[in-house]
Amino acid sequence: MIGLGIAGLALSNSTLRAGMARPLRGLFPIGFTPFTPDNKIDLEGLAAQVKFCNRGGVHGFVWPQIASGWTTLSDAERMDGTEAILSAGKGGKTALVIGVQSPDMEAVTRYARQAEKLGADAIISLPPAGVTDDKALLAYYEQIGRFTGLPLFAQAVGTMSVDLLVEMFKTIPTLRYVKDEAGNPLERVTELRQRTGDQLKVFSGQGVATMITEMERGFSGHCPYTTLADVFAAAFDLWHAGQKREAFDMFGRIQAFASITPISSMDILIARGVFKPGAKARTAPPVPGEGRGGARARGVRQLSIEEIRQELDAYLKPHLKA
Repeated sequence: MIGLGIAGLALSNSTLRAGMARPLRGLFPIGFTPFTPDNKIDLEGLAAQVKFCNRGGVHGFVWPQIASGWTTLSDAERMDGTEAILSAGKGGKTALVIGVQSPDMEAVTRYARQAEKLGADAIISLPPAGVTDDKALLAYYEQIGRFTGLPLFAQAVGTMSVDLLVEMFKTIPTLRYVKDEAGNPLERVTELRQRTGDQLKVFSGQGVATMITEMERGFSGHCPYTTLADVFAAAFDLWHAGQKREAFDMFGRIQAFASITPISSMDILIARGVFKPGAKARTAPPVPGEGRGGARARGVRQLSIEEIRQELDAYLKPHLKA
């Protein structure tokens, strides 16, 4: 009875906010987590990432998830990081989605309720590590759905089936979004849309290497890295304005940039003035293009920050809004 009361209150609060919510559609990059040289979380850097997205016309921003190194963060760092992000995003057009996953359900509760209190637009959760049983996964997401009336994204990984996601959609009133990285999302999206009356909105991940095909098949959103999120957003906006050739060309610029000698995502954000020189990650951030068909030259010298700026200026400057 207590759980139902909480759910009812959360949904009531959600209804009151509905008219103020920012759209959950478009480009929602997964934010990185910068650290200072002495290994302290750089809250100013997190806030700068949100402001970068707002300047660049990026539709949304998600933190902390896999690319954010969420498993390396302490409880205090996650709480402080969430506060910094939501404070920086006030008044902007970029929707903010907060990751709440944890092996500790009490921590999940804290993260979800903090996100709602401080004005997040939605929450997202990975499934618990090592849990593959459908009933256990459904129960996990049902619990999260009771903590807050915020829209809930499920991040589908591993063996999470279409059947499970459809059942979650039918059972959990707030679960209307999925970031699908399980199986072959390009094959699954049509069935997910058909079986939910197109009410379960599907977002892509995995570096958004197939963005044109994803848009052709009806994905509602895409979650690349933050580095070139403004260029990705421009491609999305062009496509959905009916300028499909121009969108194709814009996405091609991203793919061409990914073919340049390996450049770390952290270094690109330093070169673009988002992170301070010396910013680092606790886990190595992904290299754009790695593992998804980019021309990666192993063992070659990585570009300096100044050389990255020169490459950006030479090939992408007119398209960098932020």
